[in-house]
Amino acid sequence: MEIIRFTEIPGVKVGHEQNMEAATGCTVIICEEGATAGEDVRGGAPGTRETDLLNPMNLVDKMHAVVLSGGSAFGLDASSGVMQYLEEKGVGFDVGVTKVPIVGSAVLFDLAVGDYKVRPDKEMGYRACLNSNNFEDEQGSVGAGTGAVVGKALGMEYAMKGGLGSHCVQVGELMVGAIVAVNCFGDVIDPSTGEILAGTLNEDKKSFADSEEILLRQYDHTKNAFLGNTTIGVIATNAACTKAEANKVASMAHNGYGRAMRPAHTMYDGDTIFALATGKVSADVNVVGFLGARVMAQAIVNAIKNAQTLENMLTYHQIWR
Repeated sequence: MEIIRFTEIPGVKVGHEQNMEAATGCTVIICEEGATAGEDVRGGAPGTRETDLLNPMNLVDKMHAVVLSGGSAFGLDASSGVMQYLEEKGVGFDVGVTKVPIVGSAVLFDLAVGDYKVRPDKEMGYRACLNSNNFEDEQGSVGAGTGAVVGKALGMEYAMKGGLGSHCVQVGELMVGAIVAVNCFGDVIDPSTGEILAGTLNEDKKSFADSEEILLRQYDHTKNAFLGNTTIGVIATNAACTKAEANKVASMAHNGYGRAMRPAHTMYDGDTIFALATGKVSADVNVVGFLGARVMAQAIVNAIKNAQTLENMLTYHQIWR
């Protein structure tokens, strides 16, 4: 098994745009030729766009882009800029008078970091498309990961910087990759050791409080007292999948969330995964699915290990120096 860049998957481009002062941004994954798409929402507080279209019972089975964005529900506006960019290039579902780009989107909550009045909008989405390419592999505090924060069980004072991560593998001709913006309520775990890499800090700001233990102590608290969260990601593969199989790949990839975040899929998160299959290689959907979980878990770890400090938030490298 060989590790490659996410952007080495043929037909897949990635672009980012961010406002570092406002601490927000967006990331676009573009498949101009279209990719068979699926999705799976597991968190209790999602913000999404065009997910109903991916039900196998519905007509359209290919997406031309997925947008991962900060800004909470306001950030869904970035998709309009992506649609404009793709329509200008003649990319989309042909409806006769024009081509309608099919653009999925998921957002995370970063309004508590930076300037909440600045959110990813149509212009930022368009600029992310202009920045898209198939050779760079930026990670950390970039794009949708710019304002991402993890470990908020004791409030922002004891949280740590999250970010954007990616990981991709190749087995023979099969390629499976993940890109993810990590902004979880809980802690990020090293799946190989079970060790907390980033999360809710103790008062000394040098050790971890363990988010699950905090929840256990507060089991009888039913009021949502936590700031918004959500981890959003995409699995991309060159495998040939039906729409139902793409939905299954997205579903299986959530195992990567469970391996690398504790707890995952809470009512405080809107955890969402899209799957994009470009259809170039024949492959068993079960293999694509379990590789999706594996690369997603590592992409989450990479997001934390590449995070750069912002708003004086501690990073993985500052804690583990």
